[in-house]
Amino acid sequence: MRYLHTMVRVTDLESSLDFYSDKLGLRQIRRVDNEAGRFSLIFLAPPGQEAAQLELTYNWPAEDGSTQTYGGGRNFGHVAYEVEDIYAKCAELVAKGVTINRPPRDGHMAFIRSPDGISIELLQKNPRQEPAEPWKSMPNIGEW
Repeated sequence: MRYLHTMVRVTDLESSLDFYSDKLGLRQIRRVDNEAGRFSLIFLAPPGQEAAQLELTYNWPAEDGSTQTYGGGRNFGHVAYEVEDIYAKCAELVAKGVTINRPPRDGHMAFIRSPDGISIELLQKNPRQEPAEPWKSMPNIGEW
């Protein structure tokens, strides 16, 4: 058995691509637009890690213009990525307008959420960093 990908459904493809690509730094590996099935599949991965794919599934609006909604992304669980410097990554995300829902107070773990409410866990590559401000005093924000 080998890992293939994790799939999340998204409701706004442009805001999702902005989040996962422009803000989080994932790169598009491939894309499938299925006219007959009225959906798009976009496969993303961290640079140099094409085997760690995230599939964004976007169901196109119905013929009448209505769109699907998906209840709370929290029942999905989360997607996790290891980062070289959790403090630098969180600062970069904040500068890009991303809310840090669970700050890296412990120098090890943080959570953010995608535009569709999917929890993204960021884990410090070993060794764990020493707790540092402003992160260690920040409260949690919303759900994570």
